[in-house]
Amino acid sequence: MTSLTNLTNRPILRPTLLRTQTMSKPVNIYDAKTHLSELVDRAEGGEEIIIAKAGRPVARLVPLASAGARVSGRWRGQMKIAPDFDAPLPDDLQRAFEGDAD
Repeated sequence: MTSLTNLTNRPILRPTLLRTQTMSKPVNIYDAKTHLSELVDRAEGGEEIIIAKAGRPVARLVPLASAGARVSGRWRGQMKIAPDFDAPLPDDLQRAFEGDAD
């Protein structure tokens, strides 16, 4: 059986149909809790971390796909802001917000 304590092991590259995926040996849950920051850094770098409990793989730590760059003006022409958008609220509604409702 392989050792589950592998925080210094090098990732194993395994070919898939379309690309090469970075994999590593499972890390036991105690080591994952102890070295979470390091494991997150490795996942951020593209490595997939398998977390095992009692020798059985139970979770994967993988990098999130980036949301991409924001594009300004995507809602241009699709929204209209009323001219009185920032006008004061009517007195009764303002009192209701402040908790002084009649």
